[in-house]
Amino acid sequence: MEKTFQIYYTSDTHGHIFPIDYAANCSQNSGLLNMAVQMEKDGNTLVLDGGDSLQGTPLTQYYLENRDQWPVHPVAAAFNAMGLDYFTLGNHDFNFGYEALRDYLRAMDGVCLCANVEDLGGELPIRPWAVHTLANGLRVGITGVVTDFVNVWEQPQNLEQLRVTNTFQAARTACSALQDQCDVRVCIYHGGFEEELETGRVLSDSGENIACKIARELDFDLLLTGHQHMAVEGVELSGTYAVQPPANAGHFLRITGQQDGRNFCFHSKLTPVGATHGTEPYQSLLPLEQAVQVWLDQPIGELAYPISPEGKLDAALYGSQVAALFNQVQLAETGADFSCTSLGNDPVGLASPVTMRGVTAAYLFANTLVVLEVTEEVLRQTLERCAAYFTLVDGQPQISEEFLLPKVEHYNYDFYAGLAYTFDLRRPVGSRVVRLAKLDGSPLGGGTFRLCTSNYRATGTGGYDVLRKCPVLWRGGVEMPDLTARYIQTHSPVPELHNAEMRVIW
Repeated sequence: MEKTFQIYYTSDTHGHIFPIDYAANCSQNSGLLNMAVQMEKDGNTLVLDGGDSLQGTPLTQYYLENRDQWPVHPVAAAFNAMGLDYFTLGNHDFNFGYEALRDYLRAMDGVCLCANVEDLGGELPIRPWAVHTLANGLRVGITGVVTDFVNVWEQPQNLEQLRVTNTFQAARTACSALQDQCDVRVCIYHGGFEEELETGRVLSDSGENIACKIARELDFDLLLTGHQHMAVEGVELSGTYAVQPPANAGHFLRITGQQDGRNFCFHSKLTPVGATHGTEPYQSLLPLEQAVQVWLDQPIGELAYPISPEGKLDAALYGSQVAALFNQVQLAETGADFSCTSLGNDPVGLASPVTMRGVTAAYLFANTLVVLEVTEEVLRQTLERCAAYFTLVDGQPQISEEFLLPKVEHYNYDFYAGLAYTFDLRRPVGSRVVRLAKLDGSPLGGGTFRLCTSNYRATGTGGYDVLRKCPVLWRGGVEMPDLTARYIQTHSPVPELHNAEMRVIW
């Protein structure tokens, strides 16, 4: 007799709990509370999540900084309302340290499955895999793994009581262990596809994303991916059915599995989140939401000249006042010789008076600062990576597909301060930096310099591998939105900044 089952799958919700557009980076109807209304469970239904749930909105930022004042964990409350059964961890779930992760996991009704995370502290309810027997008798074996690039990206102090092991080896061990215990094997993988799904073209061989390798070499029936924020409704990869929902709780995947003898057939559909939510936990979380709104709207200082939203290509070509502000904050905080920063994927400006809402909308990430020891050659290589952001189409600059596919990565273009540099887009990629000097025009010469960047970029991520090899001179512990707010308070009104001389010719 054929047996069917249903899975609701979310991933990379990034703290989007309420249907509120805090920073113009999610749809008005998105939110886990709205999603919970649409998930109708019976005994043959599972609700699963792929991680990256704690970071991404001002609400979660505010809660995690003040969590001793609030009795209900907002992310856990939203997932519990959805009836979440099993979930894995995403790389951003490690951003806030061991205790924040422990509190989150303990507040969850669902079971955390993460086969390549070892808890050295002994306080985290994490299991490598589970077998769930549905009402129809079907045994569903489930495991979870997170990209082991957590070891590259995360601040060392946040991993002192954890060990993140090889993703593929852990997935293989779990797949083998589940083989004789279940009828269907499911892997929740917080990682993405290293190949273009339409052509098979290799997109990256770094090991950050290995979904195609998992599908090709292991015997999972269903592979639930995330991390890349791509909308993949369903694709067959070497006999494994794979999916991926987009980010920020705007859509979820409804997956139907049907047993056909010893095999399974899957169908899936991306479903937009609706516009309604239940009374609970909405009412329980409302005081927190109201406190966040008050915090966001408090003026913290002024700009001499408000900054209009800057288009991505125009900013990359002509410079960004928002980036200049962030670089100035980094230079003031660290005393470094040079600074580099990136911006999010959407055009952003900054109104005056400046509020925390404006700051968190302009700087979306929970990044801290790192000062690296660099040479002129290191700077030249990083700037060549920036120059690869451009391509020429009919003699006019456009954004290279390398920064747009398989997902949009404008944040891998960096703006520098303290330097004078010129890109010549008529030259081949890798030889486009035709001028590099100090801001006063003097040559860099030999020796070493101090470069301030984010803890994310310092790992070499985004094509900046040369930075990963540079000695670390200093690490900070305060996140950039807080540093930016402090700087604006101290220097209000902040003047128009001219801390770089950048030119692009074509």
